[in-house]
Amino acid sequence: MPNVKVLIGFLCLFSGYVAAAPAPAEKDVAQAVDQLTQAMLHLDLKQLHALTSDKLTYGHSSGKVQDKAQFIADLETHTSAFKTLEMQNQTITLNGDTALVRNHFHALAVNSGVEVPTDIDNFQVWQKQKGKWLLIGRQAYKY
Repeated sequence: MPNVKVLIGFLCLFSGYVAAAPAPAEKDVAQAVDQLTQAMLHLDLKQLHALTSDKLTYGHSSGKVQDKAQFIADLETHTSAFKTLEMQNQTITLNGDTALVRNHFHALAVNSGVEVPTDIDNFQVWQKQKGKWLLIGRQAYKY
């Protein structure tokens, strides 16, 4: 009987651990968000192209909306650049091949040569296409 109690205890402990563990797809989305963040920070054009949909709509907190080419061109020409960039307080909600990501965008941006501390919130839409998570939409807003 004591062995049964120990076994039940371990099963309960393990099932709680499994339930608390993020889903593999959620980890994949979090990794894609991190890869995009690093690509923006370090101006990795290959990664920027690889992680964004050709039909990307990228909205800024100012109301400006860009397509993929415009978004990448602003980074490439240093119209927008970053000395620091991190996504904080991130949540990911999965629905099939779509992931809704909310996070806080904390950065020291450099806009046309001027350093600008930036703290805004983001809503990103990621979609799994041909086995890869791609950013298809982003809207930043002031919190």
